[in-house]
Amino acid sequence: MPIDPAVAIGADLGEVAFSWTPSDVLLYHLALGAGADPADERELRYASERGLRVIPTFATVAANLRVFDPPAVSFPGVEIDLAKVLHGKQEIELHRPIPVEGKAVARSRIADVFDKGKAAVVIQETAVTGEDGSPLWTARSSIFARGEGGFGGERGPSDRVEWPDREPDAVLDTPTLPQQALLYRLCGDRNPLHSDPEFARAAGFDRPILHGLCTYGVVAKTVIDAFLDGDPDRVRSYGTKFAGVVFPGETLRTRVWRENDRLLVTTTAPDREDAPVLADTVLVPVPA
Repeated sequence: MPIDPAVAIGADLGEVAFSWTPSDVLLYHLALGAGADPADERELRYASERGLRVIPTFATVAANLRVFDPPAVSFPGVEIDLAKVLHGKQEIELHRPIPVEGKAVARSRIADVFDKGKAAVVIQETAVTGEDGSPLWTARSSIFARGEGGFGGERGPSDRVEWPDREPDAVLDTPTLPQQALLYRLCGDRNPLHSDPEFARAAGFDRPILHGLCTYGVVAKTVIDAFLDGDPDRVRSYGTKFAGVVFPGETLRTRVWRENDRLLVTTTAPDREDAPVLADTVLVPVPA
C-alpha cells in the first residue's frame, strides 16, 4: 500500500499505559554498558539500587519493556516492510527527571510524513504523563523507509546543525560489547535485524547491527559522564540523527563541542575509517 500523507499526518495512534521498576532501569543501563568498572562509585549510580539515577534515554524503551513481538510499521496511511526501515532521528525533551520507578501514559500521533524521493520519512510524536497527569517527557522519532518515497508529499525542512570552526572540546572513545545487541533487545526491541544473521543479510548487512537507540543511549551516557559529572538529571533535551550503522563490538568515537549552552556531538566508528554513526546531535543541559 502506498503512503497516503492525507490519512497519515495527524493520525491518533492511541495511548498506552505502562509502568517500570528499578530493575527495569538497571537492565537498561547494563544494556548500554554501564557498570564496566564495578568499583567506580559513579558507575554504581547506574548499575545498583544505591543512589540510582535514570539516564534520560530510558524514555525510548520504558513503554515497550514488556513487548516481545518484532515491531510492525503499520499506521493509518502507512504500511511498510520492516526490512526496509531504519531509524532516522530521535529526540527527547525531559520535563522533569525520570523517576526510578513509576506509572505513566503515552499518547502518540503521526506528526508528519516527508517524501525524500527514494525514501519516506515518518515522524511520530509521543507525549508521556505521570500518574498525577503532569508531563514527564515528550519524544519525537522518525523512521527512514528505503524505496517508499515518490508518493508526492513534501520533502520537509533542513535542520542541520552549524558546527564551530575549531577542534572539539573532547574526543571520547567508548567500546561496545560483541553481545551488546543481544543484551539491548531484552529492553523490548526484538527486531530480528539485530539478532538474526539471515534477516540482516536479507536487509543488506553482513551481520546483525546494533540498535540505533542503543548507540543513542551509549553516547548519552558518555557525554553525561564527561560533561555533566555523571548526573543524568542535568539533561533538558537530547536529539540525534542516525547517520550510519554500528556493528556490536566496535568502538564509538564521540567528539563534543561546548557552544551557546549546548553540547554539540558527532559520533563515528573509527574501526571503519571514522564512518559516521550519529550526526547533528545536540544535548541541552538544564540551566545552572
